[in-house]
Amino acid sequence: MRLAFLLAAVALPFAPALADVEKPAALVADGVPAVPVALADATRPYMEFRTATFLGWNPADRSMLIGTRFGNTVQAHRVASPLAARTQLSFEADRIADGHWAPGKGDTLMIQKDIGGDEFFQLYTLANGRLTLLSDGKSRNEYGAWSHDGQWIGYSSTRRNGTDTDLYVVDPRDSKSDRLVAQVKGGGWQIMGFAPDGKSAVVLNYTSVTKSDLYRLDLAGGALTPINDLKAAVSYGDVDYAPDGTLWATSDEGSDFKRLGRIDAKTGKFTAVAIPGKGVVEGFDIAPDGSFIAVVMNEAGVGRLHLLDPRTGASRTVSELPMGVIASLEVAPWGEIGLSLASAKSPTDAWSVDPKTLKVTRWTASETGGLDTAANVEPELVSIKSFDSETVSGFLYRPDASKFPGKRPLIINIHGGPEAQSRPGFLARNNYLLNELGIAIFYPNVRGSEGFGKRFISLDNGPFKREDSVKDIGAFLDVLDKDAALDPARFAVTGGSYGGYMCYATAIRYGSRLKGANCVVAISNFVTFLENTQSYRRDLRRVEYGDEREFKQRAKLMEISPLSRVNELNLPMMVVTGGNDPRVPASEADQIIKAVRGKGGTAWHLLGQDEGHGFAKKVNQDYQFWTSLIFWQQTLLGQAPATPAKAAE
Repeated sequence: MRLAFLLAAVALPFAPALADVEKPAALVADGVPAVPVALADATRPYMEFRTATFLGWNPADRSMLIGTRFGNTVQAHRVASPLAARTQLSFEADRIADGHWAPGKGDTLMIQKDIGGDEFFQLYTLANGRLTLLSDGKSRNEYGAWSHDGQWIGYSSTRRNGTDTDLYVVDPRDSKSDRLVAQVKGGGWQIMGFAPDGKSAVVLNYTSVTKSDLYRLDLAGGALTPINDLKAAVSYGDVDYAPDGTLWATSDEGSDFKRLGRIDAKTGKFTAVAIPGKGVVEGFDIAPDGSFIAVVMNEAGVGRLHLLDPRTGASRTVSELPMGVIASLEVAPWGEIGLSLASAKSPTDAWSVDPKTLKVTRWTASETGGLDTAANVEPELVSIKSFDSETVSGFLYRPDASKFPGKRPLIINIHGGPEAQSRPGFLARNNYLLNELGIAIFYPNVRGSEGFGKRFISLDNGPFKREDSVKDIGAFLDVLDKDAALDPARFAVTGGSYGGYMCYATAIRYGSRLKGANCVVAISNFVTFLENTQSYRRDLRRVEYGDEREFKQRAKLMEISPLSRVNELNLPMMVVTGGNDPRVPASEADQIIKAVRGKGGTAWHLLGQDEGHGFAKKVNQDYQFWTSLIFWQQTLLGQAPATPAKAAE
């Protein structure tokens, strides 16, 4: 038998060692160098991390539902007990976006997913590894809430006309029960929670980050009754009913920051309750027996968990949780609090908290490629005065000075949204830049960022204020230039989505101070962006950026668009695009690449034909990082260029 094995081995054809990594089939690398195997090998441990996002509890067996990845995409998994095996439940080519077990019996698992990142989400039930479609399979559908008895799912859908998010309910055990409850106008409607008696639901109509309204929806007749004053400039976040029928919400009514409070059923008046600490209330969940409310606060980017007794107003702070960013909060029927948490030294993992003892339990310990994440650096908060004396801040990650002495290169990484916020979470692949190449990374929160109040978040609204946020980057550059540990001759910029626009705009305005720009799923022309983004989100974006249909606003939008100033864009560029992106269409990349190359400039282009607004599949994410790394090696670190891949690839 041994001889037969040896003979078979001799008969195998000789396979020469590969010089370059095989490019994923769905990626088009236009003008992008091939990736050497040696580079992939050097970075491999940083590629092999996982995350585990808490999705909810199963009331039937007290297990956790999480989203994690063992293959190419994030799938639904069951964890029976703390640090138990992660048992895979779904086996799809595309990632699972969301999932929730039915309250009560836990007999049905609802799943939300799209195809290729197109964000035309469909709702399914999942059993025995197979999905059964609940929604129409064509329009965009988004999960809202389960009814308290676990019979109904409330959700929104654009199926009527492709634009308006009408309100539906369905018993997931019977797809024929699916029915339209209310037709609405606009793309920001959603069922947020069912009343305890199951006869009505609370509905949120999101217009902008600073304006939203609440309605009571009669589930039998479909009537929508306003709860708050529709003329008031007020915003709501999480909204839900307590078991006694009290309506709780987060709102900025009467404050610059969102607070937690009760809403009077008759008058709609919001009455805030006091929670310790200074910051923004990000979310909450009410214990099924109403005995406490779990509240997450964002305090200077760090998540803090508090437990509020709604009867006495007393609050307790959970102090044993590691410092980091908290998300996806849910209280189990037996009282245990589930959540996700990420920090600079740990990827996102699932945790729980005992509401009586406040004991913290870790449920997952995601792999980190064998690396010691305790070596990852913590960021420092940088706070400055901008061009108009407005205070802006960001997080600066510095490489270990003992390993990398002298002045270090810097990448400025600008978040999207624009109503997002850079926070001190896990840097994943970017830890390679810090730990192995000695590149510092700065994550700014320019005006318009979330987490600093509604005044601050409104400072960039409309086309006439838009470039003020770009000037904030200039103010940061002025300060970072003087930092004794940074090399101002080796600065570069990157960013995604709105951060991608900021990437272009920064490269134009401050190009002489930068070495390169890596712009991801980026807006290049505000007018064409607004005309071509999916219709269900177009009016929502007009509130933020401006209305291209109005003459003066259109003219200003054109003036500030990077495509209009492409002659000032003289840096080497890399552009990353999702072919199925419903938010920033691929045409936004095509037109600026054509313009840059038309004037003799350098523009690498990496297109994910099976991706949307950012790459979600691991093979594509890895290849994006490797090609970005080559871009930084050439532009920021001054290493010799490699041979570009053919444009047809």
